[in-house]
Amino acid sequence: MSTAPSSTAPPRLPSRSQRSGSAKTSPVRDLLALTERPEVISFAGGLPAPELFDVEGIRAAFDAALDSPGVLQYSTSEGDPKLREEVARRYTADGLPTTASDLIITTGSQQALGLISTTLLDPGDTILVEEPCYLAALQTFALAGARVVGVPYVGDDLDLEALERLAVEHHPKFFYTVPTFQNPTGRTHDLEARRAIAAIAQRRGFRIVEDEPYRQLRYSGDALPSLAELAPDHVIGLGSFSKVIAPGLRIGWIRTTADIHSSVTIAKQAADLHTSTIDQAAAAHYLVSGRGEPALARILAAYAARRDAMLQALPSTLPDGSTWNRPDGGMFVWARLPEGMDATSSLASALTRDVAFVPGSSFFSGRPDARTLRLSFTTYSPARIREGLSRLGATWGAGR
Repeated sequence: MSTAPSSTAPPRLPSRSQRSGSAKTSPVRDLLALTERPEVISFAGGLPAPELFDVEGIRAAFDAALDSPGVLQYSTSEGDPKLREEVARRYTADGLPTTASDLIITTGSQQALGLISTTLLDPGDTILVEEPCYLAALQTFALAGARVVGVPYVGDDLDLEALERLAVEHHPKFFYTVPTFQNPTGRTHDLEARRAIAAIAQRRGFRIVEDEPYRQLRYSGDALPSLAELAPDHVIGLGSFSKVIAPGLRIGWIRTTADIHSSVTIAKQAADLHTSTIDQAAAAHYLVSGRGEPALARILAAYAARRDAMLQALPSTLPDGSTWNRPDGGMFVWARLPEGMDATSSLASALTRDVAFVPGSSFFSGRPDARTLRLSFTTYSPARIREGLSRLGATWGAGR
């Protein structure tokens, strides 16, 4: 006996996770498609200058790495021992005693954020972040299901009273900070603030995730101790070679504390087994070749001139009543338009003049400040920066 075909509609596929829908898109990534035309001057992306990459040195490092066919084999999840030893040596020379066993190599510091989130967070856990905050970190924390609470600034200084009050109120798993030349603002926590942040973490019992991708990009002022020096048992450090060698290598790392090292290693195994062995080996060869220091000196000199060119042109670019900071390093200047203006609305007009920036609103975990914008100064020569800011000034009519 035959059975007639059912007229019942097939079941619907399961919906995507709630966590995947909670992460915001990146306006920087969205803008890249709009700014690929060569005539566009984009201050939107935090991109290193490609003409400053040490291509010959990197090529030689890959050639040296390939002398050993083993670099094309599977490897340990923790990472290339020589690379970890070299990174540890640099930490120690910088005042923070570190061994290779403290480190796990990651596929960029972005993966490091994901591994830390996997290791430390359960859905619904609360974390604290600077407000505004690095957007890709906000995306990562949202995908982990975290409840993100922003710690405000007062002027250019983190509100330390608010940090302690929010820590008491929310019992956070950690406080995420980019303490040196922050993305998006270029701000740096001074020594007093670093000591206070470390003391609050120790007093209130939360970890600090210290993200330091820009630490080596200092053009003025004195180097400051890391938070890990001030509260070693409470601080997990993240680092990267993307800004000082090349982002295409995708080499980052986590400086773990002993109590979570094995858990982070397991998370790394589950994520991708290990970071590219050939890229790790080439990075290790490059670091010991002696080429990295003069290459970094060239980068610092060029970026300092580009920062200065931007700061010199901003008074005639931004509308009367605007404010902006003067970072000692990094890649960004943070600006705020006068009362009643909106940076997102201004972007559409700027794009018609073949110039772009990133509105600041997307960098906020809570209520955004619509008047803010981020300008990156590293990608172009001083002359090109001046041309771009001249176009941008036309967006608002006469400048100052």
